[in-house]
Amino acid sequence: MNRMTSLFQIRYPIVQAGMIWCSGWELASAVSNAGGLGLIGSGSMYPDILRQHIRKCKAATDKPFGVNLPLIYPQVDDLIQIIIDEGVKIVFTSAGNPAKYTSFFKERGITVAHVIANTKFARKCEEAGVDAIVAEGFEAGGHDGIEETTTMTLIPMIREVTGLPLIAAGGIGSGRAMLAAFALGADGVQIGSRFVASEESSAHPDFKRKVIEAKDGDTSLTLKKIIPVRLIKNKFYHEVKALEDKGASRGEIYELLGHGRAKKGMFEGDLDEGELEIGQVSGLINEIKPAGKIVEEMMEEFRQAKEEISNLEI
Repeated sequence: MNRMTSLFQIRYPIVQAGMIWCSGWELASAVSNAGGLGLIGSGSMYPDILRQHIRKCKAATDKPFGVNLPLIYPQVDDLIQIIIDEGVKIVFTSAGNPAKYTSFFKERGITVAHVIANTKFARKCEEAGVDAIVAEGFEAGGHDGIEETTTMTLIPMIREVTGLPLIAAGGIGSGRAMLAAFALGADGVQIGSRFVASEESSAHPDFKRKVIEAKDGDTSLTLKKIIPVRLIKNKFYHEVKALEDKGASRGEIYELLGHGRAKKGMFEGDLDEGELEIGQVSGLINEIKPAGKIVEEMMEEFRQAKEEISNLEI
């Protein structure tokens, strides 16, 4: 066991990211049953829906699983109460200050990891007392850091300023990429985009198909005046880009954005008008597979690559 598998009591140092509209109980339980750590993505759930997903996940696996909790969620206090009531033991917080809830969770015996994208927040995580840090690079899907620091650069930067267990995220979708993250100083990896294109993902089938069709250059970071988000280039993306190129105000962009764009794209399958959030690694994803198979193949490739590297002569 390494520090990450020991911390979460899992077999493999693989976390399935808690992605909105894609990470329900089916995906989380499948990843946990395969030896990783499954996360329920609460950011797209009403409180009662989160409770249902937690209970279904408990029924589907006896292995550890957790909840991803975006701190900017409007009803975050309601979600936190459900997490406490339902006895969830692992929480990954994101999109906010780790100091706000970490001590509250830890006083209740909950293991806390926090998602960051720069060294400043790595130090805040240490001060807050989190148990682990997820460092997410620019390649990632969904909401990225404004610094646009790549995973290759971010992981060693974070490792220099903290001794906490470090989970690399962003652009990792294979065993070889996982090994590279370890070489940079990580103790484990968080995988998002690869699990979107899994059988158990709650993403719409049309969105999954769009992901496996994506090639290099088909995603871009946009909405930088609001919260940077990496999207597949579709009709909505090009409308946003046209506004940004002409110097539109935040208000004009908000007006175009409206409400429910992510749900429309990823959950309802509107490939023109919806937000299609996915990482750059989508260009390497060519097939929809069971989540357990993804974990199994990733670990096998990791072992093979590790052996190749150990035999490397320079």
